[in-house]
Amino acid sequence: MKCNNIIEELTSYLDNALDPVLRQDLEEHLKKCKKCRLVVDTCKKTIDIYCNSEPVPLPDETRSRLHSALRERLQQNRR
Repeated sequence: MKCNNIIEELTSYLDNALDPVLRQDLEEHLKKCKKCRLVVDTCKKTIDIYCNSEPVPLPDETRSRLHSALRERLQQNRR
């Protein structure tokens, strides 16, 4: 397996949906390639942080600007 294949299969790997043979090939590659291991580890940590974090309330002004921008975008898409 090559580094490009790791990126292509990353989502399936992280979701445990990768074919067992491909998974084994990918894990063998990760044992040898520090760069790919860094990418996979960083993605795992990012997902973990996101899933285990509490939402932060938006300030009223920010919420208002966001809603305005979304309304404007929706109107543009309807045209």
